[in-house]
Amino acid sequence: ILKLNVDIFATNQLPRNYSKLGVEYEMLKQIKNDIIWLGMTGFGPQSNEAAYDPVLQARGGLMELTGEKGGSPQVMGIPLPDMGASEHGYGLLMKALFKRGVTGQGSRIDLSMFESTVSWLTQAITHTVSFKKKVTRRGNTHEFFAPVSVYETKNGYAYIALGNDRQWETLTKIPGFEPLSKKEYERNAGRIADVDNLNRVINAITKRFTTEELVDIFNKATIPISKVNSIEEVVEDPYVKPNLIRSRDSKTGTEITIAPPPVNTPFLKSVNRVLSFPPRFGEQNEDIYGGLLGYSREQLKGFKEKNII
Repeated sequence: ILKLNVDIFATNQLPRNYSKLGVEYEMLKQIKNDIIWLGMTGFGPQSNEAAYDPVLQARGGLMELTGEKGGSPQVMGIPLPDMGASEHGYGLLMKALFKRGVTGQGSRIDLSMFESTVSWLTQAITHTVSFKKKVTRRGNTHEFFAPVSVYETKNGYAYIALGNDRQWETLTKIPGFEPLSKKEYERNAGRIADVDNLNRVINAITKRFTTEELVDIFNKATIPISKVNSIEEVVEDPYVKPNLIRSRDSKTGTEITIAPPPVNTPFLKSVNRVLSFPPRFGEQNEDIYGGLLGYSREQLKGFKEKNII
């Protein structure tokens, strides 16, 4: 740790393995007093229960909120517990680095992926606990505003979102949508009260248009709308395609593309968003153990024979 001038030590081991592996915070703190230690676990340092992303989605309520109204719980389309915990861990580490810069003190951070997952249930927990309201799956339809949902078109799907009664009035004047002009639908409360029937009527109308036609008509009317894109279409979006990150393995010629960052940093711009290829297991052993830590090739060979590395 001292030779490598380590600032941050991170582990995702079960807590019961900390001592056995010699990676406990107090142990490492004795070596480097201002070290920043991050332990990422499924349920916190008091638990040795293993956790995978879908398990956390199930236990943390995300699956309860995902899926069609009246349907079975569904796994989300992205591994939010995994990625969310990573984001939370990054933020906590940045705070710890700032704290150390100001006070000279290190930090111990115990990050529970379960608690990270539950932290996303902002409205769900408030409505459930404070207002005793049942919160569960509702598909694509918004709970408080109508019409806000996904509707079929001739060649796909479109997401339409009306946020006020003025937009509704505009919608009812669009050719083909005039049958929606009813007294009981003039206010959002009336539309929400009959949202299932309303969605069926709108869906029957939108199916007469192509997605492109609807997007053009609604944009001209300043009513929020979007085509429901496939991933293939997303990566071709002019806001996405120029910012995709790429990497190439010089050994095999394999090229990979990953999602763009939320912000294009000066570093990414300087390398034209091309990053080095991830190292294989053990690929950098000689550089790190030999070059940085000073172990000989004979010692490294012995470590390998004993399955230490």
